[in-house]
Amino acid sequence: MRILVADDEPDLLWALKHALTDAGFEVVTASDGLHALSSAQRHRPDLIVLDVLMPGLDGLEVCARVRRDPSLASVPILFLTVRDDIEARVNGLERGGDDYLIKPFDMRELEARVKALLRRGRALGNPDSDTPDFVLRVGGLSLDLHRRQAHAGQRMAQLTPMEFDLLHYLMLHPNEVHSSSALLQAVWGYTFGAGSPGLVRWHMRNLRSKIEIDPTHPLYVCTVPHQGYVFVA
Repeated sequence: MRILVADDEPDLLWALKHALTDAGFEVVTASDGLHALSSAQRHRPDLIVLDVLMPGLDGLEVCARVRRDPSLASVPILFLTVRDDIEARVNGLERGGDDYLIKPFDMRELEARVKALLRRGRALGNPDSDTPDFVLRVGGLSLDLHRRQAHAGQRMAQLTPMEFDLLHYLMLHPNEVHSSSALLQAVWGYTFGAGSPGLVRWHMRNLRSKIEIDPTHPLYVCTVPHQGYVFVA
């Protein structure tokens, strides 16, 4: 599988390339945002590792443009952020990022996150591309598995890959309570302890903002205090 790594720190870029190459991946590198975007369009990677702060275009804008490209929209994106850059982490997930790693990080953690993102969605299966209308309906919500759109009454939401996988899984298991740890493993393929519960919290927040009339009082995806989340059918 091919991975695009974009970072403006030469030493880190070198280390990332060699670590992922040693792990068996084909690696393409870029040292700024414009180069990253053109490389993504040219090489069609299976995953993008993207630094937030880069010259030219920052990682957030690169992510936004990648998500607008139909041929790249479903490619997983892992952001690299500095330790205290909470706003960048939040903005990255809102722009369509799938996960983030805080600098400095262990290369083994990077490899675990990369493998989890590449496994993402396989357990859920893919609808037959020849099926003209493959829609999952639970309660008052419907999910178009081809267009990756959710419909709640007259509301239509275009979902990011992580949001789609999350909602798809919850709709397949209605009225069941799922902890953050269980969702990390079942939905996105993280091994135990590899993902952050905060990742679930932020993707859940973004998903609710798209499908709920009032995200502060959700009707579909509800929180069960001290236990997790449940899709109410």
